[in-house]
Amino acid sequence: MNDHTTQKLGLSDDELASHQTVFAPDALKGRVVIVTGGAGGIGRAIVFLFARLGAHVIAVGRDSGKLDTLVGSLASRGLQASAHVADIKEPDAINALFDAAWAAHGRVDILVNSAGGQFPQAAIDFSIKGWNAVINTNLNGTWYMMQAAAQRWRDRKHAGSIVNIVVVTSHGLYGIAHTIAARSGVIGLSRALAVEWAPLDIRVNCIAPGAIETEGWNVYTETARAAYPRSNPMMRPGSPWDIAEAAVYLAGPSGKFITGETLTVDGGGQHWGETWTTGKPDYFKGGE
Repeated sequence: MNDHTTQKLGLSDDELASHQTVFAPDALKGRVVIVTGGAGGIGRAIVFLFARLGAHVIAVGRDSGKLDTLVGSLASRGLQASAHVADIKEPDAINALFDAAWAAHGRVDILVNSAGGQFPQAAIDFSIKGWNAVINTNLNGTWYMMQAAAQRWRDRKHAGSIVNIVVVTSHGLYGIAHTIAARSGVIGLSRALAVEWAPLDIRVNCIAPGAIETEGWNVYTETARAAYPRSNPMMRPGSPWDIAEAAVYLAGPSGKFITGETLTVDGGGQHWGETWTTGKPDYFKGGE
């Protein structure tokens, strides 16, 4: 396989529908959940699990075809979901999303921010356009979603829970400095808001995935992908299901006394060493 070959990665809908979970089937019955990036690898697993636990899930993204396919797959299995096309970089689109959700369901209980994206490149070569694209999606878009949710929870005196999917920022993750900057901002923001919004009964937490095997891996080279399973002491990649269960744990009743935290789900990778998304430079291979 060369560097431009697309590899089948992630979990199929059948696997997502049947994967064993530690949570009770009605753990989130009656809840309404918004998941951005819902048609993506991690987002799709989150949508499936929340729906399997009884929630109505609103999957948000920019590709109506992918969203409709996802909702149809859920419906065929008797699971409750709907789709909403929106660009999280556009505050007006986000306000329309939340207004539509409240009008249709009379409530929103949980927001999971799984949307985001980046491209591997040496930071010294970032263009202004490339930098802004990642910051606007991963930081600004996440903030717009958080604020829109919190304002409506405050105005309706309704409790809420936010989970932001970020990246591991505490060890060497090289080649995506723009997303490190954006996601570090989300983590710091979440800590501050966890305190500010506690009087509103709003919890805010983050999940930092490590090497999770999804179709998103295909933007990286074969050499980089081959190294990812060795980026943690368990010597294997994680699954989108690992992140989905972490999201339920933090967002649902099991996390009712947790706020302002970042749960790292990386097989111990943050204690292990380094990850190079662009390939390890020869300069650093001298000791190998």
